[in-house]
This record gives sequence, structure tokens and C-alpha cells, in this order.
Amino acid sequence: MMPREYTEWRDMWVTGANDDAMPRALFVGDSIARSYFAQVEAELKGVFLCARMTTSTCVADRVMEKELALLLDDYRFAVIHFNNGLHGWGYDETSYAKGLNRVWAFIAERCPRSRLIWASTTPVRRKDDLSAFAPETERVRERNRLARDIADTRKMPINDLFGCVVDHPEYFSEDGVHFNPEGQSVLGKQVAQMVLKKGNRRAEPTSAGDSASRVGSTCGRCSHTPGIRRPADGSPTHAV
Repeated sequence: MMPREYTEWRDMWVTGANDDAMPRALFVGDSIARSYFAQVEAELKGVFLCARMTTSTCVADRVMEKELALLLDDYRFAVIHFNNGLHGWGYDETSYAKGLNRVWAFIAERCPRSRLIWASTTPVRRKDDLSAFAPETERVRERNRLARDIADTRKMPINDLFGCVVDHPEYFSEDGVHFNPEGQSVLGKQVAQMVLKKGNRRAEPTSAGDSASRVGSTCGRCSHTPGIRRPADGSPTHAV
């Protein structure tokens, strides 16, 4: 059995699902990403349509690809801002790194023209003393180190969210993991700035009519091209 948590969850949100004119940005992460998503969306309004896939799934768990496919098979994203690292403590760091590399290869295959950005995982502070780090932070540092090595090999831009908050205990909520409104705002603004700076606004058309003739590969399970949205009548392309 996979070393999963007692409660596993996932939350997907697509803004402007009926709009094929603007480029899309996808934010993959956990509850931290979900907390700063509103700030990011406000900062990118008029430039990118924003979507999120936030989940408790660790990249070492192969269900991650199934979750990603739910969005990547139906929408085309110019930018994918990706974080994973605060869940899956039952996996060692070697398994985490192998899983991360596997998932990024999956995204690269499905979305060859998307700009993939790695966002480092934020530290964990002690509940009883926010000025001190919890033991999990050492594992976060190691996961970030491994992720940076993989990102460098893949020539991926890196958004250092760890560095953004590591010296600011005042940004953290009482649980030592999540962020208060000030911290959420700081993270959201940095994420938006990174997407504006490094994001590829012309990665792919979002229109299914233009995509099929420009992308040679297909999904492998049916005849549609990866990333094309569902037909206008709402019928599914296939079951994931």
C-alpha cells in the first residue's frame, strides 16, 4: 500500500473555462498555493486566465499524473507553476526526487510548449514558537535541494518561495505551516511576478481548432490532442 495520509484531498479550479482567447496559467501545489491563488489571479487579471490544482498527493505517488491529466487533457496552459513538498512524509527524499523527475517528464511530454516553473517549498515553524523552525524544515531544505538540482538539469526557472518567507515568522499563521493574510499576499505577488517575468504567453493556442494542426502527438488513449478542451457541447473527451 502507498504511504498515504489518513485524509487525501484535491481541489481543482478553472477560471474562464469558456474563454479560449487568453493564455492560461496553471498553479500546482497544496493548501499554501490555494491560499495565495486569489492574490495571483488578481495580479494576473487581463494577462492570464488562472487555474489551480491543489492536492495532498505527493509526487512520489503515481496518482499525481492522473490528477494532472484531468486538467492537462482538457486545457492548454502557457505556464505551469509547480510546487510539491509539504505532504508525503512517508516517502523518503530519494523517492520524492524520483517522483518529481517522473512528474515533470510527464508534464513535458503532455505540454511540450508550456513554460514549467518550479516553486520551492516553504519552511515549517513550531506551533508553540513561531520564531523557531519545526523538524520538518530540514526535510524541506533537502527536498528543495534535490528539486533545484533537477530543475537546473531541465533548465527550468526557479521561484524561491522558501527564501521569500524563511526570515519572516510574522508571515506565518498559528499552526506554523500556513500563512496569514500578509504572508499570502507576499507569496501571491512573488508568484505573479515570476509568471509575468518567465511565463511564455505564446506557448500554445487555447483554441482546439488551432491546436490540432500544430501539435503532432496525441493522447494515446483516444484521438484527441493533449490539452484540447472538451467539445462545446460539454461531452467528455475520455475518462481519466
